[in-house]
Amino acid sequence: VCAGAVLSGVLGAAASVPAQAHHSFPAPYMVDQTVTIQGTVVQFLFRNPHSFVHVMAPDPKTHQNVVWAVEWGAGGALGADNVKHDTLRPGDKVVVTGNPARDATSHRLRMRAIERPSDGWKWSGTFG
Repeated sequence: VCAGAVLSGVLGAAASVPAQAHHSFPAPYMVDQTVTIQGTVVQFLFRNPHSFVHVMAPDPKTHQNVVWAVEWGAGGALGADNVKHDTLRPGDKVVVTGNPARDATSHRLRMRAIERPSDGWKWSGTFG
């Protein structure tokens, strides 16, 4: 059997396998744990492949305010959930629940739920 034919067959088989998610959330996040922070939106990046909400909130150990990077779904998927680029604005007070990063010093969360108590707006769910 010619090496080119074998390589062609392997590449063809690989191309027919459905694409998987671009990364695995259990690698950077502890998906079996949740943390809740309360703070102020600093920035909302509504984009693909993932949106981010940056929230100024206390570190649970030092109690000093730090900026948390909260990873959320893609802009297109969030749009289907009626979340728009201006849904969150700097200065909004929010409560965020998410899966903490494996590196606690990174102050990152994977979004599971967010609430803006001032008007009762809420989102919860999963994304991948």
